[in-house]
Amino acid sequence: MESVFKTWKTSRDLYLKFFDQYTVAQLNTIPKGFSNNLIWNIGHVIVAQQALIYKNSGLDGYISKDMFDLYKPGTFPTGRTSKEEIMQLQVLLMEMIEKTEEDFNKDVFKTFHSRMTGTGFHLGSLRDAFEFNNYHEGLHLGLMMNIRKFV
Repeated sequence: MESVFKTWKTSRDLYLKFFDQYTVAQLNTIPKGFSNNLIWNIGHVIVAQQALIYKNSGLDGYISKDMFDLYKPGTFPTGRTSKEEIMQLQVLLMEMIEKTEEDFNKDVFKTFHSRMTGTGFHLGSLRDAFEFNNYHEGLHLGLMMNIRKFV
């Protein structure tokens, strides 16, 4: 699992750079031909990780229901994300790794409910969920790299 966490931290470090390189307006811009923006992608990977790891393990996780509902799969930006919410997402981006790694090391994850993802990946174990999470975050990072060309 050491390499899974290392990959995840590296990915999240790349996400963090968007906060320094783009304004609130740019983070909120939905370019023509796209259905979301930079900040929605960041919120989405935070929410998706919590669902993949915690909800599939029968645990609540660390994000609010309101945040989950804003960024869960199948959603799109519903308006302008405020500077305060952007700052909250910036903190959560790294804080969720720390909490998840700590929970993993404390053996908090006792069960895992296997399932098929919307993209057809079978998640049969917690490790599958962690590995799929890294794949999923890579996809969204790629989308963001495309979006940034137009903001």
